[in-house]
Amino acid sequence: MSFRCFGAFDWCKGKKSDDQTQAQQIATNNVRRFSYNSLRSATADFHPSNRIGGGGFGVVYRGVLRDGTQVAIKTLSAESKQGTREFLTEMNMISNIRHPNLVELIGCCVDDNHRILVYEYLENNSLARVLLGSKSKHVSLDWPQRAAICLGTASGLAFLHDEADPNIVHRDIKASNVLLDKNFHPKIGDFGLAKLFPDNVTHVSTQVAGTVGYLAPEYALSGQLTKKADVYSFGVLILEIISGRSNSKAAFGKDMLLLVEWAWKLREEERLLDIVDPELTKFPEKEVIRFLKVALLCAQEAPHQRPDMKQVVEMLSREVHLKEKALTKPGVYRGRHSQHSGGGSSGETSSLKNKDKQLAEPSSQIISFSSITQMFPR
Repeated sequence: MSFRCFGAFDWCKGKKSDDQTQAQQIATNNVRRFSYNSLRSATADFHPSNRIGGGGFGVVYRGVLRDGTQVAIKTLSAESKQGTREFLTEMNMISNIRHPNLVELIGCCVDDNHRILVYEYLENNSLARVLLGSKSKHVSLDWPQRAAICLGTASGLAFLHDEADPNIVHRDIKASNVLLDKNFHPKIGDFGLAKLFPDNVTHVSTQVAGTVGYLAPEYALSGQLTKKADVYSFGVLILEIISGRSNSKAAFGKDMLLLVEWAWKLREEERLLDIVDPELTKFPEKEVIRFLKVALLCAQEAPHQRPDMKQVVEMLSREVHLKEKALTKPGVYRGRHSQHSGGGSSGETSSLKNKDKQLAEPSSQIISFSSITQMFPR
């Protein structure tokens, strides 16, 4: 599981400035302020046994507050340079957003040079660990659970795109950023790469950031970000949930196809159900095929042909007529280091009949095309 700071906020290591004083004046209406010592106590001094995730942006620990509440405590790495004021201002804004399918930010710590975020604790960690991870962490999910994860994640994304004010593009939708509570209900986490989309903006030209395997090709190649980049990533995610395989960690067939390419090939050969996880011995074929076709609609190469997330929720919620004749081939971005013309960047093969589960929590790879964010009005 990976958590990152909302807005990718960082700080100057060891630096004390006016930011520290200004921070005390910033209202944090829905965010609790924790002392560093209280969080040390909650995690048994950040003991390794309490570590539940982490990556380049910091380490996540399970903690227990004095009132007995379990929380996920993210200690942000001290290698960047943004001030405390910006950190708290943005965090305060994000903390006002509430949705059943979004991870809740509970509080923060800004003592001295410490920057720590406190989130609600989700008992089943991430979808990547439960479904795509090692055998020791793997949980067998039935079709109703997988369908609910797809729909819940779609609902959270639709909220970010259309109801949050201003609208938000997540930019890093992937299995390790879909967290699961004790009942396996999904919540989108890790808003470290999120971008705001005011009402009068159609797209943003920005530095490309995200995880190879989930990146929409038009965004990866040009830095032109729209909400449809999240739609593409979500399409990949549906395929992973149904197949139980990672798009970024496995390749298929003699041509070493990525999962999204393999799904398209199977559709053309009229054997789309071959992609279904062998662990799913019982499932409603008609419904599963509908979900797979929605995934392919989301992953189409041309962003304007992809549905928006409200439409995706509608298509997943009930049986609707899908415009299959208009369905076009999915786009694929393999990363700048890919050498095989027909295959995935992992170079690893996974058999459809003998699935090799792998820990599928790839770190975000930031590919820079432009360091300046530009807004384009409607």
